[in-house]
Amino acid sequence: MPRRRIGQESFGFERGVERRSSLDDLSGMLDWSEVDAALAGISCAAKGESGWPPLALFKALLLAVWYDLSDVKLAEALDDRASFRRFCGFARHEATPERTAFVRFRSALVERGLDRRLFGMITAQLKAQAVTVKTGTLVDATVIASASKGDGEARWVKHRSKPSVHGYKAHVGADAGTALVEEVAVTPANVHDGKAGDAAVPADPGQVFADSAYRGEAFAAAVRAKGGTPRIVATHLWGRDEAETLARLDAWNAPIHRIRGRVEKVFGTWKRSYGLRRMRWVGLAKATLQVHLTAIAYNIRRALGIVAAA
Repeated sequence: MPRRRIGQESFGFERGVERRSSLDDLSGMLDWSEVDAALAGISCAAKGESGWPPLALFKALLLAVWYDLSDVKLAEALDDRASFRRFCGFARHEATPERTAFVRFRSALVERGLDRRLFGMITAQLKAQAVTVKTGTLVDATVIASASKGDGEARWVKHRSKPSVHGYKAHVGADAGTALVEEVAVTPANVHDGKAGDAAVPADPGQVFADSAYRGEAFAAAVRAKGGTPRIVATHLWGRDEAETLARLDAWNAPIHRIRGRVEKVFGTWKRSYGLRRMRWVGLAKATLQVHLTAIAYNIRRALGIVAAA
């Protein structure tokens, strides 16, 4: 499994003269050797060529998320931008991967099921740096349009007055204090939030804040089984009269709404800044990979902000 060696020539910059990029700070957030070891078995070479280092390709996929780049634009930017080259480990005048290398690398990640492993590994590192007392978990889901109406694994869903969407649903469990994403599950869009919600609940979740879609004993039991306490928005309560009932309902729901609303900022960042308005690729496995990559990229930036503010 021959591999190309990169970063062998000088970057061509004098230390102290080169302009520092935010990517340098992001690069310093992780022990990349652990990620490199997890990717060691991958060779994404075209026939007859040496393979690119998989860690460089993985870092390039993170750049694609942060800057919302297609494979073509990513290849162009990596060839052109010094900060991108430095982040991925390429020296100034070295060749960089063409777009097909990213396609082969994603396929290898899916075949080996490495996206979930990498998400868990990287999130554990980031949580260790952004040490806080856990106050609870936010659980929610968001619908993401499919890459094509011909995607046979995606499904249609309609929510109230919104237009129907053909796509997938990302179920997320995020730390209530840091807003770091701890668990991710991806399903076809027509899967009910409450049925898939237990897959988004991390171990020892504390109080679990969720909207009324998660009502029901099945989800509550799953939360308790993981050591948590369900705090679910109620739609009705019994009372002696209407005024008393509404007051009790508001007293129960108001703090839940106030806390669980923070997860909307996670989804907003994913869709507004990271290009997750729609899936880039067809099929549930590749949709799951895209969501995991987005969650990893989001967590790295979020953890950097937490550490910098500490």
